[in-house]
Amino acid sequence: MKKKDTSKPLMLYLPESIYSNLIKIKNEDLGLNNIELIERFISTKEFDEIKNGGFHNNLFVKLKENNFLNFETGKKLPKETIDLLNLQKNTVMKQFKENSETYFAKSSFPLSSSQNAFGLVWRMCETYELWCKEVNKEKLIKLNFID
Repeated sequence: MKKKDTSKPLMLYLPESIYSNLIKIKNEDLGLNNIELIERFISTKEFDEIKNGGFHNNLFVKLKENNFLNFETGKKLPKETIDLLNLQKNTVMKQFKENSETYFAKSSFPLSSSQNAFGLVWRMCETYELWCKEVNKEKLIKLNFID
């Protein structure tokens, strides 16, 4: 029987980083709920680094220094993975930018950039927790976005 690959996909590096930052904020103020955690995170320098592409730029530098080998498995990364990381970077930068032209569904009311950012951060946290459950790393789940 083939052993299940539990290495973290590169697409989860950003959600994991966000999740880790939320845990740090939570540890500073245990009374915060997940909504308040995200609201605080959106005002941090770490969020600004993600919003401006710095998180991905740093990841690309590390990948290049590592000859584009997966940090956990040592296997060569396919071009498609790098393309997906670039897509993630561009999507995040677009969703987090200040002057979004996104609208609420079924209305003509603009969706504020903070609402875009909030929703994307929430979905990334859910994604991270779902991966933790999938690979039996539930001990990493500290904030319970999916419950």
